[in-house]
Amino acid sequence: MRITEAAKRLGMSPRMLRYRESLGLLPPVRERGAHRRFGPEELAAVAQAVELEKRFDVSPAELAFALRALSDPGVAAAVRELGVRIGRIQIPRRALDFEKEKALRLLRTPPAGDTSKRI
Repeated sequence: MRITEAAKRLGMSPRMLRYRESLGLLPPVRERGAHRRFGPEELAAVAQAVELEKRFDVSPAELAFALRALSDPGVAAAVRELGVRIGRIQIPRRALDFEKEKALRLLRTPPAGDTSKRI
């Protein structure tokens, strides 16, 4: 189906569908002649995006950026670095750091019944 009919079925304007396409929120399928055809898969993808936007209270642009962050390792790393810097993301503790801290605690705590002093 053409964009006008698809927009009507989805309850939005053709302009909104074009906007979503420009953000990368539609599967990249076009027929010869550069006209987009909407089938069941395209309609389902748009409906899923709209549902996510409502559920998580985000705009189409925010959803598009989230998809970019998930698919582009450079963007993901930059967003993660910002999240750590502003305290929204905790740096994962490495297993060796945990083992080192555990060993230091054991060295500081004398065993039960030991009256000698440790470090």
